[in-house]
Amino acid sequence: MEREMLTKEPGAEMIIKTHVLWSLGAGLMPVPLLDIVAVTAIQIDMLRQLAANYKVDFSASTGKTFVAALTGGAFARLGASMVKAIPGVGSVVGGISMSVMSGASTYAVGQVARKYFVAGADLSKVDVGEAKKAYSQEFERGKHVVS
Repeated sequence: MEREMLTKEPGAEMIIKTHVLWSLGAGLMPVPLLDIVAVTAIQIDMLRQLAANYKVDFSASTGKTFVAALTGGAFARLGASMVKAIPGVGSVVGGISMSVMSGASTYAVGQVARKYFVAGADLSKVDVGEAKKAYSQEFERGKHVVS
């Protein structure tokens, strides 16, 4: 069983890396709030692919709940997104900060989900408090990864 999980890790890494790249691009979208919607959709797709990689049950509604629970403090993301509405420099500054935050968030969501999937856990049975702590740590790591 352990050997089987090890063979799934390269696939998981590639899934996370690909979705981080997509999130970096989505964070650059010039339309405020549309970027947040796009990044959330990318994160849910990443969860679906990770669940399939680990052969764990997954539903879109569970994925949405999981992402919302982890990234619930989206006010910072909302602020970065809204900065884009400022003509000229706002779209550049807001785009760059939103891009980095989106990539780091996607990295963090992927890493936290992967830990649960490796254990064979269904995301609907996750301890939200524990998952949020792990997300915060992975988000900080993710900022360095995407920079």
